[in-house]
Amino acid sequence: MKKIYILIIMVISCLLYFLINLGSSYANEPLTFYNVYLDGELIGVINSKQELENYIDKQNKKYKEEFNVSRVYSPNGLDIEKIVTYSDKVSTVEDVYNIIQSRKPFTIAGYQITIDNTIDTDKENVDDSEESTKIEGEEIDPITKIYVIDKEVFNQAIESLYVTFVGKQTYTNYKENTQKPIDTIGTYLDDIYVSSDITIKDVRIPVDQTIYSDYNDLAQYLLFGDHNVKKTYSVKLGDTIESIALENKISIEEFLLSNPTFTDESNLLFPGQQVLIGQTNPKLRIVTEESITEDVTKKYETIIKYDSTKVKGDTEVLQKGENGLERVSQKVRKINGDISYVQPISNEELKPSKSKIVVYGQKEVPNVGATGSWYWPTKSGYRITSYFGYRIDPFGGGRAFHQGLDISGTGYGSPVYASNNGTVIAAGHRGDYGNYVIINHNNGYSSLYGHMSRLATKKGVTVARGQVIGYVGATGQATGPHLHFEIWRGIPFTGTRLNPLRYL
Repeated sequence: MKKIYILIIMVISCLLYFLINLGSSYANEPLTFYNVYLDGELIGVINSKQELENYIDKQNKKYKEEFNVSRVYSPNGLDIEKIVTYSDKVSTVEDVYNIIQSRKPFTIAGYQITIDNTIDTDKENVDDSEESTKIEGEEIDPITKIYVIDKEVFNQAIESLYVTFVGKQTYTNYKENTQKPIDTIGTYLDDIYVSSDITIKDVRIPVDQTIYSDYNDLAQYLLFGDHNVKKTYSVKLGDTIESIALENKISIEEFLLSNPTFTDESNLLFPGQQVLIGQTNPKLRIVTEESITEDVTKKYETIIKYDSTKVKGDTEVLQKGENGLERVSQKVRKINGDISYVQPISNEELKPSKSKIVVYGQKEVPNVGATGSWYWPTKSGYRITSYFGYRIDPFGGGRAFHQGLDISGTGYGSPVYASNNGTVIAAGHRGDYGNYVIINHNNGYSSLYGHMSRLATKKGVTVARGQVIGYVGATGQATGPHLHFEIWRGIPFTGTRLNPLRYL
C-alpha cells in the first residue's frame, strides 16, 4: 500500500512539472528569429526574412502590372536583423505586413536622376538684362529629382527636347554628321548639350512617387514643369503672336514651343484659330551653339536738318531713303531656346543704304526730338536677344516682364547713339543698369540706355539724333556685352514704358 502511495505522488509530480514547463515562453535550446524594424522602431519578430519579402512581393501584384516590373520590395527604412533567443514569441507575417502597409509605401527597383541647376558652366556667357518684374510664385527649383525604371527613358526624353529646340531634320543631320557647311547664308548647328549637372543612381523607388515610363511625358515635364497642362486660346480679330503672348504672360519663344506649326512671330493668324498657351518652367538647361550667316536689311538713316527761315512745324523731304543689304555672320548660343550670347564674326555690305534727308522748320535750339522719326541706337549687324514682353528671367528663374530691348551682336565697345534729339537728364552708374544714360526728348518721350562700358556724355548736355553717347558693355547685372534700350512716355520710372520696336 505504501509503494502504491509513493508511485501516485511521483506521477502527480511529473504531471505538475510538465504543465509548468508547457506554459513557459522560453525554450531549453536557443532559437533563431528575425527582428523587423521600420525607421528604427521594432514592429515585430518573425520566423523568416525570406517569407516576409516573398509575402510583400506576392501581395502587390498591382504594382508589378502598373510599372511592368518583376518584383516589389519592402519600403525604404525597413531593416530585418537576425537574432538568437530563448523566447519563442513571434508575430505572423500577415500582422507585420499590415503594420508596414499602413505606414510606408512599398518600393520597386529603378533610378533616381538628380538635376542640379546651381552648377552652370555657361553662366558667365548669359546675355540678358535684369530690368524685369518677377511674378510671385513662379520659381524654378535649383534641384530636381525624377524617377525612372529604365535609364533609356531619360535619354530619349533629352533627345526629344533636342528635337524640340532645333527641329528633327537639323538634329538628325547633326547627330549623323551630315550637315552641309554654310555656302552663302544659312545656319549650322555646332553643338547641343545639357549644361545642368546630372547624377543617376540605383534606388528603390517608393510606389507613391511619380515614376516616368514614357519619354514624351518626361520631356513635357522637363520643359513645362508643373505647368505641363496647356490651355487653348481662340484667336480674335487683330490678334498677333506678340499680342497673344503678352496677354497670356508668356514669351514669344514659349508660344512657338507650344505651337510648333508656327515658325516665327510674323506668321499670320485668323479669327477662330485655336492655339495652345503653355508657360515653360524648364528643369534643365538645353544649350545650343549655332553659326548663323544671313542677309539682313540695313535700314536707312534719316538725316534731319533745320532751317531757321521755315516756320516751326514745317517739314520737307529733300531725299527719300533706301534700305541697304548686308551679310552678317555670328556665333549664337541659346539656353532653352532663348538667345543668351551673340559673338559677331563678320559683317559684309552687299548694298549700301541711302539716307533720307528731312528738313524741319525750327528757329530755336533743336533739343526737341521728332516723334515720328527715331534713330536706331547701335550700329548695324545687331541681333535682338530679348524683346519687350514676358519671358523666364535667367537670373531669378521666375516669370518676368522684360521692359525694353536687349540688342547684341555689334561687339564690346561699339558705339551707342542717341535715338532722338533731347537733353541728358541722367548719366552715371546704378547697380542694375550699370553705366546708363537717360535723355528727355522734350516731346513727351524719354529714352534709357543701359550696361554701357563707358559714357560719352554727361547730365545737362543737349544731344542730337545719332550722336554717340556711350559704348556697348556689360556693366551692372548683365553678364554679356549688349545694350538695354527703353522708350518711355514721360520721365523714366514715373511714366509708362513702351515697346521700342513700335517707334524705331
